[in-house]
Amino acid sequence: MSSSTRQREIKHAQRESFLLREISTSFWQITQDEPRLAPLYVDHVQLSPDGSRCLIFFYCSQGGEPLFQELMPLLILYKPSMRTALAKASSSKYVPQLQFVYAGQVEKQRRVEELIDTLKKEGKL
Repeated sequence: MSSSTRQREIKHAQRESFLLREISTSFWQITQDEPRLAPLYVDHVQLSPDGSRCLIFFYCSQGGEPLFQELMPLLILYKPSMRTALAKASSSKYVPQLQFVYAGQVEKQRRVEELIDTLKKEGKL
């Protein structure tokens, strides 16, 4: 792997880390104004290779994906204010387009952990 490739990967990871921090902070402030969004948590973000799009993965503590889908129209209303907050916090010329996604992997992980706990209690593991 060349050093320029490694530098690009590091910069990309730094940008994702910055976006996660800023989006989490912005979303927390939004939930203070809009308590209906309180069951949602920012799990992680994924920046496209060209930096033009940012997927924001949400986990829903109560109600899972159906509640997330129900809250999606309300969440979309806050997209412009989240992009504005990112633009103010960033020195970058461009702010990526934001796309909201349900973090189904978190739900799968929780179910696997429950199954492991059940097997341990039954003495099968």
